[in-house]
Amino acid sequence: MDESYKIVLDAHKKKIELIISRYETLLARNRELEDALGRKDAEIKAVRENLDNSNNKIKELEQKIDKLQLAGAFEASATDVKEARQNIGRLVREIDRCITLLND
Repeated sequence: MDESYKIVLDAHKKKIELIISRYETLLARNRELEDALGRKDAEIKAVRENLDNSNNKIKELEQKIDKLQLAGAFEASATDVKEARQNIGRLVREIDRCITLLND
């Protein structure tokens, strides 16, 4: 082999070694990115689960609010209770009068 072939062969050998080195570097970087992506996927899954739990809690609390508002609608205020007692007292007196009239 003459010297010119050896020089060309050495140049190609260096280029191939450089390509292999870059390939290995890119392969390592690709693995790092895949690992990072796997971690991000796990983080996204955890955040989605947290969001679902929060949405469920919001729905439960909204239902409780609705129930409390409904219960509050049926609660009587102090003045309502007083008026109801007065009305019942009037009705009882009127019934007593009617019974008295029927007995006479």
